[in-house]
Amino acid sequence: MAFGRLERSSRPTPMSDINMTPLIDVMLVLLVIFMISAPLMTSSLKLDLPKAEGTQPNDAPRFISVALDPQGQLYFGDEALGAAAFAARVLDTARKHPNTEVQLRADTRVPYGRVAEVIGIVQKAGLNRIGFVTEPAGVARP
Repeated sequence: MAFGRLERSSRPTPMSDINMTPLIDVMLVLLVIFMISAPLMTSSLKLDLPKAEGTQPNDAPRFISVALDPQGQLYFGDEALGAAAFAARVLDTARKHPNTEVQLRADTRVPYGRVAEVIGIVQKAGLNRIGFVTEPAGVARP
């Protein structure tokens, strides 16, 4: 009785498909993280805004956020800029989109003269729609 070798005639082929399930899981987790954290990152600049009665949020279609901190430093969005760079940035925005609204946030300790200078820079660039951002009178700051 002769025993032959038990051989397989063909080798198993390697799997050539990528398993997409872990990739999709990671992408969904990242999406949820960004959806939760995006509203929290709207403004990292801490200002003590003035309180006013009858304030309502404005949903302007196109706006830029300008801020003055207590030391008088100018911010375009959340980026600190010098006066010349700020003026150039506002002028560039005014050329691209002349109907842009400027939402000015100034700390209560900023002198009015500094606020007036910023308004002058913005108006000189050609943007005339300026809104002052305040907090409602009954809201206490944490």
